[in-house]
Amino acid sequence: MPLLRTTRSLRATRTSVLAGLLLAGTAFVPMASATATPLYQNPRASVSDRVTDLMARMTLDDKVGQMTQGERGSATPTQAAAARLGSVLSGGGSTPTPNTPQAWADMIDAYQRAATSTGLGIPIIYGSDSVHGHNNAYGATIFPHNIGLGAANDPALVRQIGAVTAQETAATGVKWAFAPCLCVARDDRWGRTYESFGEVPANPVANSVVIEGLQGSSLAAPASVLATAKHFIGDGGTTGGVDQGNTQISLDELRKIHLPPFQAAIAHGVGSVMISFNSWNGVKDHGNKFLITDLLKGELRFSGFVVSDWNGIDQIDGQAGFTAAEVKQAVNAGIDMVMVPNDYAKFVSTLKAEVLNGHVPMSRIDDANRRILTKKFELGLFEHPYTDRSLQQDFGSAAHHALARQAARESQVLLKNDGVLPLAKADNRIFVAGKNANDMGNQAGGWTLTWQGQSGERVIPGTTILDGIKAGAGKGTVVTYDRAGGGINSSYKVAVAVVGETPYAEGQGDRPGGVVLDAEDVALIGKLKASGVPLVVVTVSGRPLDISAQLPSIRGLVAAWLPGSEGAGVADVLYGDYNPTGKLSFTWPKSASQQPINAGDGKQGLFPYGYGLSYSRRH
Repeated sequence: MPLLRTTRSLRATRTSVLAGLLLAGTAFVPMASATATPLYQNPRASVSDRVTDLMARMTLDDKVGQMTQGERGSATPTQAAAARLGSVLSGGGSTPTPNTPQAWADMIDAYQRAATSTGLGIPIIYGSDSVHGHNNAYGATIFPHNIGLGAANDPALVRQIGAVTAQETAATGVKWAFAPCLCVARDDRWGRTYESFGEVPANPVANSVVIEGLQGSSLAAPASVLATAKHFIGDGGTTGGVDQGNTQISLDELRKIHLPPFQAAIAHGVGSVMISFNSWNGVKDHGNKFLITDLLKGELRFSGFVVSDWNGIDQIDGQAGFTAAEVKQAVNAGIDMVMVPNDYAKFVSTLKAEVLNGHVPMSRIDDANRRILTKKFELGLFEHPYTDRSLQQDFGSAAHHALARQAARESQVLLKNDGVLPLAKADNRIFVAGKNANDMGNQAGGWTLTWQGQSGERVIPGTTILDGIKAGAGKGTVVTYDRAGGGINSSYKVAVAVVGETPYAEGQGDRPGGVVLDAEDVALIGKLKASGVPLVVVTVSGRPLDISAQLPSIRGLVAAWLPGSEGAGVADVLYGDYNPTGKLSFTWPKSASQQPINAGDGKQGLFPYGYGLSYSRRH
């Protein structure tokens, strides 16, 4: 009897100690596993088994941390590790100094060293907006924005672009790209129109193959990155084209117009989906359980993880900052990882409290962790958390720039040609003018080095449109450039005006009054017209421009969109080295007042959806 009482006493003490450890947030690992290599560290075990084993060892602190993403400017490696952050990101323009692949790799490897030095050694996943190349990193190959790729209508090319983008992104240690944007932009006044492949779902559906390029045949491959289908859902359908506005449409229309690209993305195996800032019929997407859990995860059977947009949960109640109620609503709605760039510590403590008080069930926390950890294991981060620096030898290589030039060529849309194109290469006198003729920043657009982008002749490596025109000139040809058109006279055989927009991104790019030429462009076209020299206008812009008033003065009109780092690709088409094949993936309006205008709505635009000329066969 004394022995029995002693055994019972030991069991009771052990149970009491275990309960105390669990309440204190310390995982209990059986004694047998304390001496053996944990199953989750065995690369030969299945991903599912590894996730299960790891989660059994994780505390609530560990799990809440995995669901949290902070920004590098607010979370040092030591701070990120202490908070158990599952992810760190670079916002637009947030880069190491110097902004080189080596410095990126050093920075991200420091985060990984700190993360893997914690008790369970769970690596972070580092994210960045690689929306047209690894656009945050100086020297990366910058491809045309999606609107140009939609006009190119070459999904195989887009898949290649995805693979090159992934290689250059992974070369810096970033293994998660916040791309592609699969929005269907229905109102060109929206400042993110250029991030859309087209105004009908068929365009982003066809080009969603970029996901296969980004993720490769295996996420574990060194040159693969996790792709993100964004923004779920309806961001391109807001009333008036207002960024982060209200999409007031029926469920049937949401399914018909905005859902197909995400269905395609899931079919391609996309690893993550980002929730959209917009509301749907007055309810913010970030708190909408029907959209995230029922539609995306349930009906579409999305098995990856869902991430919020930048401080997206703050907007659920329409007030600044986030509350416990917003945290509860967002996580219960189905968001797995929350992007809280600066207030990650507050989010961690708030979510933990919401779990402990029963407002967020542990089953929801576990589901989120399983989804996140599954992708980390599939990416091979547990075996290879550090940057594969051998990839840096091809960063911004000539071969990658050649692909960017091809993409720029294929995206050109010839809208008007009164016998003035292609330009003669030999014995010609060409006058080039306009603010976008010799400006790398303008032709690259927003999301280039910084969030909103920046004007500047040589802000990124590459060729301007003027560079391409000069380089393509043959024997006896003179090329003269003056931004404002000064010096134009009748001795020139042709004038090329490169006009359009300057860089912008979300919010700041909204144009509620319509997308029109600015005063500088209008004056330039007038000056060149007055010279009597045949005029070609090239528009560099993130959407169609209201150009009806100038069209009679123009002998040739080419939509170059935002061609990226290889403006020479535009010149290839102007000279006829490449016969234009691009077709409009957006209806070109007669006037700003026609917005919104889309294929099938009965409105007659200046140029219809799908329009695009080519040169005669002899060219």
